[in-house]
Order: sequence, then structure tokens, then C-alpha cells
Amino acid sequence: MNKIIIRVYIPGLELSYDIKVPINKKIYKITRLIVKAINEINGGFYTPNKLPLMYNKKTATPYNMELTFKDANIKNGTELILL
Repeated sequence: MNKIIIRVYIPGLELSYDIKVPINKKIYKITRLIVKAINEINGGFYTPNKLPLMYNKKTATPYNMELTFKDANIKNGTELILL
């Protein structure tokens, strides 16, 4: 399975993480896993009410959560914001 490394910034925590993700999985599935991992890492302090959206950090455009990372043209080193 092909994987890429993305940088995810979480404004509510003022933290960013480099995360290795598979390019053929849908964005919403990986977002769920990222939220769960960040919540565990931060002792339960990151618990959004609903699934946050992924935005491109440079353009501030949201990604369609139904697309895969590959289809959304998210590449190695892409910086994302989780809101």
C-alpha cells in the first residue's frame, strides 16, 4: 500500500503532527483515526462534537471527505488543517 506523510495542524490545540497515511483510503476514514489518535495522545482534550473537515493549509480550501488522498491530489509533505 502506498503511503505519504502529511502534516496536520490542529488550531484548537495549537499543535501539528506529521502523520503517515495510505493514499488509497477515503479522507473521512483517516480523519476519524487521526481524531482518535490525537485525543489519546493529548489525554482526552481533543473531542470535537462532529467529524472535523480537512483543509489545505496554503489555500484554505476544504477537501471532499469522500475522496481518497490520491484523488484529492494530496501529496507527500502536504500541510492540512483539521477544523
